[in-house]
Amino acid sequence: FKTERFKIRVGRGPVLDTEIREVGSPIVLGEIPGVIAYVGCANWPSPMQDVGRMAYEFARRGYIVTATGCSAMAIAFYKDEDGRSPYEVFPGEFNRGGLLNIGSCVANAHITGAAIKIANIFARRRLRGNYEEIADYVLHRVGACGVAWGAMSQKAASIATGCNRLGIPVIVGPQGSKYRRLYLGRIEDKESFSVWDARTGQKVFIGPAPEHLVYVAETVEECMVWTAKLCIRPNDTTKGRMIKLTHYVELYKHFYGRLPKDLPMLVRTEADIPITYKDEILEFLKAEGWEPHPQPSIDPTLLERLIRVKV
Repeated sequence: FKTERFKIRVGRGPVLDTEIREVGSPIVLGEIPGVIAYVGCANWPSPMQDVGRMAYEFARRGYIVTATGCSAMAIAFYKDEDGRSPYEVFPGEFNRGGLLNIGSCVANAHITGAAIKIANIFARRRLRGNYEEIADYVLHRVGACGVAWGAMSQKAASIATGCNRLGIPVIVGPQGSKYRRLYLGRIEDKESFSVWDARTGQKVFIGPAPEHLVYVAETVEECMVWTAKLCIRPNDTTKGRMIKLTHYVELYKHFYGRLPKDLPMLVRTEADIPITYKDEILEFLKAEGWEPHPQPSIDPTLLERLIRVKV
């Protein structure tokens, strides 16, 4: 490495309140498909350029991509066809298609802080003594996903756990299986994916959105597909869900050559179906016996005290 030189953006620190005010609405409604954080150590299972490859792909697709520590440096090792670093291609602002170097490994707190700020600034949820409600809001509305591709240390495990407590799913690389702890959903257990609709007080099945909280991906391709999927949230509007499913379906078809089998659980109404694949997906859904969701638009929560009507 002594003679190698790569271009990296300086660590910028916390996301500003003014930036949150601009992107809070499109993130919660799903029009910005997600916020992705590349964090963790340098225990890569594959060439370190893979982290940059993933970051480049999602920034190109309009996701907000953040990075810290070793992952932020690894992104600089990747170069596109024109020989440019991702930091040279994408802007450093917290907005659609932005690529941010937040700072060192301990600057991860600024990424989770951005999710908390969305709940506080955009939704006016109070902060003091209100962690449960903030986490409930982030889990159901903020399409965020962490990727610790080279996780190795106990610090990386604690970072992932901190994200999980806020309702943010995390994908770890194959080395992450050595932590001996995963938080996997069981989609066949529909009760575990049922939440309260705060508007009506009824229990509603929301599907795998998100399906897991800690997941191990064995390959870069699997990681990219799951990153797109774990940004899907039950609060997405039809436009937002269509945008997110477009990226999920495109990546899945590119790497696996077919449509995802779990589409019937993610498509609530025909308006959710990506326009470019509408005929193909409709045919697939009909073959699977899919029916439109009776309540596609809900105000999801796990906290019974937030129900606004008497049950």
